[in-house]
Amino acid sequence: MADKSSIEWTESTWNPTTGCDQTSPGCDNCYALTLAKRLKAMGTAKYQRDGDPRTSGPGFGITTHPESLSVPYGWRQPRLVFVNSMSDLFHPRVPVTFIQEVFDVMRETPRHTYQVLTKRSKRMLDLSPAIDWPSNVWMGVSVESARYRFRIDQLRQTGAAVRFISAEPLLGSLGRVDLAEIDWVIAGGESGPGARVMDIAWGRDLRDQCLEAGVKFFFKQWGGRTPKAGGRELDGRTWDDRPAVAAAG
Repeated sequence: MADKSSIEWTESTWNPTTGCDQTSPGCDNCYALTLAKRLKAMGTAKYQRDGDPRTSGPGFGITTHPESLSVPYGWRQPRLVFVNSMSDLFHPRVPVTFIQEVFDVMRETPRHTYQVLTKRSKRMLDLSPAIDWPSNVWMGVSVESARYRFRIDQLRQTGAAVRFISAEPLLGSLGRVDLAEIDWVIAGGESGPGARVMDIAWGRDLRDQCLEAGVKFFFKQWGGRTPKAGGRELDGRTWDDRPAVAAAG
């Protein structure tokens, strides 16, 4: 779980915490929850703590892994790293001190570029003054429908050097989005059993707003039964733009 990733917009994953709880409709078919159940059954050490059966389940209790903090130091070549693909760093049960330790690791390994994604934008904003934001950290919020656009406003108020939106799974039109001080938008449909269908108009509208505002746009997938079932093309082409990776300082 801490090396090569099949996620199109990153290269590696690093999970200093695992586990989560459902907090909004974008969580309803969470891939990480399904994977955690399988990893628990396989005996994987990180996934033996169960979560609340009402909001998570087997193997998905919030757990911090101090032993994983050393992992990025061992990666010699620069890489793009998705932090906590199996959790949410700003979950209320992750201690502030541990969040700060994760940021210390990212600051001390400037050869890597880190992508942190949260749905807990209020806690992210509340803790922003207590975080020394490194230039190699891209901070993002998940926004699955117009109801959750407030997360973008809270992201904008943090000290993050690079800010991005993950509109995946895109479950409805986002409407008119304020893209001021936003560097990147990822959009995509849901995948897996019971995947909810993404309307092409929602993706087009978001892409067009990005083009108008000069914001990088990445279209990850249409989704379906499997992530690759619907392909990645939007209006006859792939959209793979993302911010430039800063040179290590």
